[in-house]
Parts: sequence; structure tokens; C-alpha cells
Amino acid sequence: MADKEQPEGEDMKVVVDLSICDLHGLCVEAAPEVFQIGDDGALHVLIETPPDGLRAKVDKAVRECPSGAISIED
Repeated sequence: MADKEQPEGEDMKVVVDLSICDLHGLCVEAAPEVFQIGDDGALHVLIETPPDGLRAKVDKAVRECPSGAISIED
């Protein structure tokens, strides 16, 4: 969940605006290591600061999000 401290990555932080997330699930398809739709029906960021090796997948999730709810802070 997003409230866990995840020290894996240092260069990027995944930010999701849950107020505009429509749960299309394309981010989960692009980066299942980072995003998950939980049993509660909400999107969860599993790794808030993913390692650089997941950068391409997170970038794809950002690009494919129809509502523009996902961003990366460097």
C-alpha cells in the first residue's frame, strides 16, 4: 500500500490522484509490480518509489492512464 515506506528507488516517486482515478486498470496491466486494484475496489500503489528497472513500465502506466491520474515526481 502507498503508506508503506519503500526505499527501493531513489529517483522517482509514483503519485496517483485518486480523486480522478476511474479504475480502468491499464496501470495494473502496464506495471503490476507497482499498481493493484484491491479487494476494496480501490487502486493501491504497491511501491511508491519503484526501482529504476521498473521505470519503463511506470512510464507506460502514466501514458496509458485515460484519466491522467498517474504522475511521476523525479
